[in-house]
Amino acid sequence: MSLVEITEKDYPVSLELRYATPHNFTGQKIYERPLCFLHEKVLPLFERAINLADQQNLRFKIFDAFRPQTAQEKLWAICPNPMYVSPPQQGSNHTRGVAIDLTLIDDKGEELDMGTPFDDFTPHSHHGASIHAAANANRYLLLGIMMSAGWDLYPTEWWHYQAKEAEKFPLIHSDHAMML
Repeated sequence: MSLVEITEKDYPVSLELRYATPHNFTGQKIYERPLCFLHEKVLPLFERAINLADQQNLRFKIFDAFRPQTAQEKLWAICPNPMYVSPPQQGSNHTRGVAIDLTLIDDKGEELDMGTPFDDFTPHSHHGASIHAAANANRYLLLGIMMSAGWDLYPTEWWHYQAKEAEKFPLIHSDHAMML
């Protein structure tokens, strides 16, 4: 198993790794360094999604991808709600390196309106929620791009996508030294 680093230099994406800042639902830094990794086996899905977004003159802003186990434990300690944060003993698809949290941005780098911010743990963040039409259209655009590229959705978070059959990937138990 190998994790591949996703950088703005190597991929046409914007990185805003929220857990490397206090600008997240916890109000604190979870990661020391803003580094982004994906499992090598899902990289082709992500590259396909990048190409599909580019056909719409859009790019991705990434909020999170691989998450070390210790980070999962910190998030669970703050929000022990399995609807939004996986229990550490069960493991997260982020801890497998096969999940990504993202949104779409336009050619000016502005986020498309998705109706709620990232990490809004309310029913308004769920797929199919009753939100205004423009945000709903943007969510369906993101959903269409990601699912066409081979990703699967997570029903309660519009920003979260994961590999199909993600639970079949092993948990990555050692923390990636470069992140923490």
